[in-house]
Amino acid sequence: MSLRYLSINKKLNNFKNKIFVDGDKSLSIRWALMASQAIGVSKATNLLKSEDVINTLNCLKKLGTKVKLTKNKCEIIGNGINGFLFKKNLVLNAGNSGTLGRLILPLLIKSPYKIKIVGDKSLSKRDFSRVIEPLKKIGVNFYPLKKKKLPFYIKGSNFLRPIKYIEKKGSAQCKSCIMLASLNIPGETSIVAKKSRNHTEIMFKNLNIPMTIKKNKNFDYIKISKPSTIEGINFNIPGDISSSAFFIVLTLLSKNSKLLIKNININPSRLGVIKILNKMGAKIKISNINNYKGEKCADIFIRSSKNLKGISCPSYLNSSAIDEFLIIFLVASKAKGISYFKNLSELNQKESPRLKIASKILKKIGVKIISDDSSIKIYGNPSLELNGNYIIKNYLKDHRVFMMSTIAALTLGGKWKIFDPESIKTSFPSFLNIIKNLGGKIN
Repeated sequence: MSLRYLSINKKLNNFKNKIFVDGDKSLSIRWALMASQAIGVSKATNLLKSEDVINTLNCLKKLGTKVKLTKNKCEIIGNGINGFLFKKNLVLNAGNSGTLGRLILPLLIKSPYKIKIVGDKSLSKRDFSRVIEPLKKIGVNFYPLKKKKLPFYIKGSNFLRPIKYIEKKGSAQCKSCIMLASLNIPGETSIVAKKSRNHTEIMFKNLNIPMTIKKNKNFDYIKISKPSTIEGINFNIPGDISSSAFFIVLTLLSKNSKLLIKNININPSRLGVIKILNKMGAKIKISNINNYKGEKCADIFIRSSKNLKGISCPSYLNSSAIDEFLIIFLVASKAKGISYFKNLSELNQKESPRLKIASKILKKIGVKIISDDSSIKIYGNPSLELNGNYIIKNYLKDHRVFMMSTIAALTLGGKWKIFDPESIKTSFPSFLNIIKNLGGKIN
């Protein structure tokens, strides 16, 4: 029987701890997809065992890829580029994962049969036209013809052609979709992409996939040629900075607390949350920096802060903090002065309309805000303390909304009922266990 809600009635006491968080979700999904296109055995340790990643592995199994998952290791035996065993009447379930839903499509562009792609209620409300349209230009078929949301069918082609794709949203999923498609496209695929996460580029470079990248302040210019083969990929997945962000903020907003988070992926395209929080007066330190297969990894040290201040957040940091803005808004609520965040319409294209839901939660706890579809102004109150009753539900089971609400309850006080705790299984299954180990009282 699933747990309907959890209760939090007490703030977290001061703590001084060291923790490890689960493996990086973006890298876990990308590793599995790329391993399915490699020749032979690929091995990963510390693979995130969330529902999103398990759904990725299940999709690969349905496509004829051998997968062996144990407690400490995942092993994938790939059959090479376009090595899937395509069958009639195949249904692939992406669950709640936009990353999986969008990045599995380019690996199916040679399928001779229609493949049905489905997802859960939340994912079925999200826009897929941003990847459907460029894949159509490559020569891929989608049915029904004008359907832009799940469920729909994809059917490949033997007459694929390279395109020049311009990505203006700063979406790593859209960029990565075309990059993965290029593995099956003859000739040279050209991508002009607004700055976003670059995990796929790093992985391509490590696998010696023919690729050139030129950069300017706002865009990356990427050219990719079809490789003949991809070798097996062994990977020790570092911790996820998006998951770490909740414990960074828990520490900042708790009294007399210190926390060390070990071996986290600090890819520069993901460091927006730390840059923004440090601009707000946090003193987050990074140490033991090392380079692992092109990805920067390090330990992160945080201590409580009494001197947080509001900022006008530079828009150029948006793409590198897009998954962390919910928890950044919580910090702004306790900061001195006004914080302003703009050009965030992409937040409403996530698992839930996050900007709208964050606005509702902040109002519920007494924070003055002014918001519209793409911006929010937060009037911070360093003395914000809660003693009322707060119920958080009807948020499309968005894991990050659940975690933000949990951190709010543990740092601001009050009596909380937060529904759908099982939502964390999509990205951070050990979240509540870590909270309890830090001394959090959760019923």
